[in-house]
Amino acid sequence: MVLMTISPEILPVLERIASALERAHPVATDHAKIGEASGYSWSPETNSFSAIKQINAVDLDLLQAIETQKSLLLANSTQFAQGFGANNVLLWGTRGMGKSSLIKAVHKKLVVDGFDLKLIEIHREDIKTLPQCLQHLRASPHQIILYCDDLSFEGEDASYKSLKAVLEGGLLGRPENVLFYATSNRRHLMPRDMIENERSTAINPAEAVEEKISLSDRFGLWIGFHNCSQANYLNMIAKYVEHYGLTLARQQLDAEAIEWAATRGARSGRVASQFIQDLAGRQKVKLKSH
Repeated sequence: MVLMTISPEILPVLERIASALERAHPVATDHAKIGEASGYSWSPETNSFSAIKQINAVDLDLLQAIETQKSLLLANSTQFAQGFGANNVLLWGTRGMGKSSLIKAVHKKLVVDGFDLKLIEIHREDIKTLPQCLQHLRASPHQIILYCDDLSFEGEDASYKSLKAVLEGGLLGRPENVLFYATSNRRHLMPRDMIENERSTAINPAEAVEEKISLSDRFGLWIGFHNCSQANYLNMIAKYVEHYGLTLARQQLDAEAIEWAATRGARSGRVASQFIQDLAGRQKVKLKSH
């Protein structure tokens, strides 16, 4: 047998190569680690799921002015939690109107109702690792909603192709025990100038644009969120005040809420929540934990 001596200069290079190979082909994660916690975050760097002890979610009834959206998402999610057919969902539209809050609130309600439903967050920048993530989830005994907040694609980003294949059309496709929910400010997940650029530079403009916008078609359910009226905004404020036990005459409350929205240049559920944080602070009231 011939023994080889590795030069000290070569050893660091070999270690870097070994490290790169481990990152490219990580050891499979045991899906049993998805257990008692109801929420997790996907970590591609460690090829694992990190448990979230307490998901920051409000009660579903606290979300106002989106009754139709609540009904649609709750019905779809309930069907899925019961093991029946359900669709991937794209929640799109106006910023701050409760898209991500609604996903977490619906999940919270179903867990409280006794369903073994997991909510796993995957970050926008990790979408390219979605097939790797689903490889582990496929073997899980749980019903799982995989959730990506503020999903969109820019410029030459080609990771949307991986998402298309996973949602529908790939050889493996989406596991039956997994639904994909995403929020976005864009209905087609692509900026208009990106779509227009494809139209102007492609040999076949129609096919190029179709390739870009067909991603959103892979979501079986689109739920739109639109601008908030002043009446709805004030109703949100009043609901928060009642829920958290704050005290302020309605006329003064409305006047302060309107002034707060004017300084922000917008009316939305997020602005209403921020106003309540300020009001509670001024009244020396600690808001009850979500």
